[in-house]
Amino acid sequence: MKILYLARHAKSSWKYPQLDDFERPLNKRGHKNAPFMGGVLKKRGVLPDLILSSPANRAAMTARIIAAEIDYPLEGVIYAESMYGAGEGGMIGIIKQMDDEINKLMLVGHNPGMTSLANAMGNDPVSNIPTSGIYCVHLDIPSWEMIRDRCGTTEFFEFPKKYAS
Repeated sequence: MKILYLARHAKSSWKYPQLDDFERPLNKRGHKNAPFMGGVLKKRGVLPDLILSSPANRAAMTARIIAAEIDYPLEGVIYAESMYGAGEGGMIGIIKQMDDEINKLMLVGHNPGMTSLANAMGNDPVSNIPTSGIYCVHLDIPSWEMIRDRCGTTEFFEFPKKYAS
């Protein structure tokens, strides 16, 4: 059994139009929601064996903030160029290369790839993983290279607005 956490980066800023998409930072809401969602994960007892993130600024910041909140070592966050702009197929390719010593994998990336991957893996479809949203699926596979459509059962889907009052 493998566990896959799909985390979409927190809300990014469009304040600096001269910045390349890759360089966009988190905005005020992103800086509020990322640690909040890290706290939600900590309460759930989530501690991945590996956090793999897109190196885009907004995703990398989200990964580091979540890591800090769940007591995951910051130096253990790995950045994969191939995750930036990856769709469902690209992310499945990344997952298939994971070492089987890793049982709990968190990917921090971008839409539409995150939502597409969640819908391909889980049994509970979602229309959209919003910014700072986290989708967890338990995969009925002994090895990452065996990942395939519908091999998982949705464990949870958390996002900030779920907690808004």
